[in-house]
Amino acid sequence: MDNAIINNWNSVVAQDDSVWVLGDFTMSSDKYLIDRTLSRLSGNKYLVLGNHDSSSCKFSNLWSGVHDLTHISIESKTLVLCHYAMRVWYKSHHGSWHLHGHSHGSLPEENNLSFDVGVDAWGYTPVSFNQIAKKMADKKDAIKVGEKGNPDIRKQNQDRNIKYRM
Repeated sequence: MDNAIINNWNSVVAQDDSVWVLGDFTMSSDKYLIDRTLSRLSGNKYLVLGNHDSSSCKFSNLWSGVHDLTHISIESKTLVLCHYAMRVWYKSHHGSWHLHGHSHGSLPEENNLSFDVGVDAWGYTPVSFNQIAKKMADKKDAIKVGEKGNPDIRKQNQDRNIKYRM
């Protein structure tokens, strides 16, 4: 299994590419195994911590960076990266994209600019920015969610919450 995933990774990732792993890189805490696996993978590797990432994984010096949650910009598009799916995220009301893992492709896709990029949802192969952009283009009518929100939805929620007031 490990060899298949490593081969899939290296078939699409060049040495100068940046790859963001959105958590759960390994359940192992064996530093030797973790470093050996990371050294076999092409590219500059960044980790966004998942619930199964051990401190041995987190503190490997073979990561180019380790984050709990982060956002990056590619081709003037903001991408919010987290292990967990979120309903709202940084600049979600301005069209930023949210990518996550954790759910193993089991969550229904909401009508928003977010989806699961975990390898088990994508044929055990990393997902490229071009693939992400193509999928987001298919979501062109997706709502922009966030703090500015939809006034109609906000009013409906306020009306529903009346029964909980004391």
